[in-house]
Amino acid sequence: MKLLLAIVDREDANVVVRNLSHRGFSSTKLATTGGFLLSNNITLLVGVEDKMVQTVIDIIREYSHSRKQVIPTNDLSFDFETNTPLEVAVGGATIFVVDVDRFEKV
Repeated sequence: MKLLLAIVDREDANVVVRNLSHRGFSSTKLATTGGFLLSNNITLLVGVEDKMVQTVIDIIREYSHSRKQVIPTNDLSFDFETNTPLEVAVGGATIFVVDVDRFEKV
C-alpha cells in the first residue's frame, strides 16, 4: 500500500478531489501554505494499493494546471534592488509517494 501526498493549487483542488472520488478514490484534504510565494494550497492524502498509484497520479495530472502569475518583488521575503514584477509558474501538483507499513480503519 502507498500513501500519496499531493500538493495541489487551491484553484484546482475541488475538481481534483471530485474526479478522484468519481473514480473510487477517497482522499483527505488539508489546507496548506506554500513556502516560496506563501500561497494557499491544498495537500491531499490518498491511500491506494500499489497497482493504483499511477492511476491516481494521472488523475491529479489531468486536473492540476500550471499557470503563470505576476507578483511584485517587494512581496517576496528576499531583497531586490528593483520593484520590477516577476513572472512565476504556479499551480500544477507536487506528489510524494510513500510506502505504508500498516493501515487500519477503526
